[in-house]
Amino acid sequence: MLSASSEIDLIHRAKNGDAAAFAELLRAIYLVAFRLAYGLVHDIDEAEDIVQEASLTAWRRLGNVREGRPLRPWLLAIVANKCRAAAKRRRWSALSTEQVFEDVGDIATRVDLHRALACLRHDDRLVLLLRYYLDLPFEEIALALSISPKGARSRVHRALERLRPMLQTREVFT
Repeated sequence: MLSASSEIDLIHRAKNGDAAAFAELLRAIYLVAFRLAYGLVHDIDEAEDIVQEASLTAWRRLGNVREGRPLRPWLLAIVANKCRAAAKRRRWSALSTEQVFEDVGDIATRVDLHRALACLRHDDRLVLLLRYYLDLPFEEIALALSISPKGARSRVHRALERLRPMLQTREVFT
């Protein structure tokens, strides 16, 4: 993880055309961007393609990064938008969730969570992945979604309220 001052310096250098500085910025957040993309599209190859495409978009639009703002939420917003576009182009596939939700208990629970998340709207799935899978603070979620931190907290709460009934259905039958 880069310090805030070194990240600001790298962003400044990258804005001035320093590709090595941009590569160093990406190296620090690439895995987080990939995890978000994979959590949204459930396909390793497509997630890699999306992050690479988002990286190119970020390089071209680097001038849009506000002075003094961190790059990670801005890049994650681009990744989320690329995932949304990918969802419009094809139907979602159902892959094993073992790699994505390693911290969740048994396999049946992971499958139930995967299915429940897949039933949520893209925006609900996005805020839950940002908060609980990537463990981002509400302030970074807010920056990524261009909303207030209070708005981010509210969106996470509402998404959880939509997710809970889907997960409780299984408990009735066990």
